[in-house]
Amino acid sequence: MAPLLAVCAGYFMVILDVTIINVAVPAVGRELGASLTGIQWITDGYTLVLAGFLMTGGALGDRLGSRRVFCAGVALFTVASAACAGAPSAPALVAARLVEGLGAALIVPGSLALLQEAYPEPAARSRAFGLWGSMAGIAASAGPLLGGLLVSTVGWRWVFLVNVPVGAACLVLTARFVAPSPRHPDRAVDWPAQAAVVAAVTLLTAALNEAGRRGWSDPAVLAGLGLAALAVAGFALRERLARTPALPLRLLRSPAMGGAAVVGLLFNFGFYGMVFTASLYFQHQRGFSALRTGLALFPAVAVTMFASVLSGRLTRRTGDRPLVVTGMLLGALGLAGWAAAGADPAYPLLVAPMTAAGFGTSFALTGSTATVMGAAPRAYAGAASALFNTTRQIGSATGVALGGSLLASSAHYGSGVRLAMAVGALAYLLAAGLAWRCVPAGAAPAAAP
Repeated sequence: MAPLLAVCAGYFMVILDVTIINVAVPAVGRELGASLTGIQWITDGYTLVLAGFLMTGGALGDRLGSRRVFCAGVALFTVASAACAGAPSAPALVAARLVEGLGAALIVPGSLALLQEAYPEPAARSRAFGLWGSMAGIAASAGPLLGGLLVSTVGWRWVFLVNVPVGAACLVLTARFVAPSPRHPDRAVDWPAQAAVVAAVTLLTAALNEAGRRGWSDPAVLAGLGLAALAVAGFALRERLARTPALPLRLLRSPAMGGAAVVGLLFNFGFYGMVFTASLYFQHQRGFSALRTGLALFPAVAVTMFASVLSGRLTRRTGDRPLVVTGMLLGALGLAGWAAAGADPAYPLLVAPMTAAGFGTSFALTGSTATVMGAAPRAYAGAASALFNTTRQIGSATGVALGGSLLASSAHYGSGVRLAMAVGALAYLLAAGLAWRCVPAGAAPAAAP
């Protein structure tokens, strides 16, 4: 249990910083004079770097040892959080958030790889992944409430300062209880492939962020989308030709690994896009305070811990496919319910849609995680974890960016939110269909060494 607690403490910080910032950004924008696009970059700069460098973090973990890279990420994340708290301007805060995202990119692949090493038996590993997912639920649940409480009392800078004691505790626990990881020094880091991933994520997120301000037909936006597509093609070509690819093509072509990774992208797109747009809607359209916004969002995140633990227990009986498909259908039903509720519905009508989306997303997380990690050889555990979490963070970044752009380009916040929720519901439906085809019906077999 001690290794699990140590690893999950680091992952807790990463997820907390995804959700805690949502209720704080209006206060940050007012104090630092940031525009809506600037607010998007404060939120998305973190997830952008996290998504872009996850593959690098996974490759470094496989080469240098997951524990060493994990600890380096925790240390960097903690220092960057302190810098965020002391940022004197919006550009300085964005820069510190970028560094924070780099630390998170070293933490996340190592967290799953360390659990893979500590719990090699499939049943124990499923339980560990369930608890890992529940830790994400706890962080997601605590984020809006804790953020609202801190902003309303001691100020938004404490949103980042809370990471400092958690990071210190994580380093102590990891050094004491987590065994050193095996190294594969012959595995060179494929820097051209890593650069292609960073370019693709950066260009895609930048284009979506700017679309709300410039318009979808603006040449800069279209150029960004086109260059992002070229970067993806360049990554695929490099992986085909590289002597030591970041992730072998035979693994990328695996229906279980590739399909579950895309499912992760789609459900993060739907869930985090919903949280971001709902947060802005509650504060700008309805005039809620930061604390009241956190309370309003609580139904969406309160069920995530319970759903992750429940799915971890059920997967040994049902296999992963029914749980992932069910979760995605619940998410689709929830966001479609919000879209159908009208431009300015009464708050009680939004409780069930938010609850369904939060429960469905976390219910599917354990099964999709186990599917990806079960399809990967142990020597590529870090790379497989990086692939899964890269696609998830790309989903988060694009969900936030697209949601913000839809709000900025709509004449009324309510209509923009409804459109964003409808797009999120479609993403959940696509994820359900993909999971039915790609996620194994039974428990995933143990990966080859």
